[in-house]
Amino acid sequence: MSIQQAGQTEQVLYQADSSTVNTIKATRDRLHQVCKQYVNHLIRVQTLDGDVFEGILLGCSNGVLFLRQSGAVAVHRFMPYSASSDILTLVLFELLVITLLI
Repeated sequence: MSIQQAGQTEQVLYQADSSTVNTIKATRDRLHQVCKQYVNHLIRVQTLDGDVFEGILLGCSNGVLFLRQSGAVAVHRFMPYSASSDILTLVLFELLVITLLI
């Protein structure tokens, strides 16, 4: 498959199949509902790659979870919300487990 735009030809290298797209959207929507219920609660998040983060759930928007960490920022390969912030942005479809810490 190729796409032509203004004299350019682009080749599609990957395109998700419709069942994958539907699964990702359903998972994202479910996680948004969970996040809305537990804003301002202390949680632990584990990613598919095994990274674990703890902090206060600030919210969720456009497929991203915002987590305020206490103490030092553990950035790993994630970028903080701003350069001087202790807020991590985690992509929802990379999350494996979200645990409420009481």
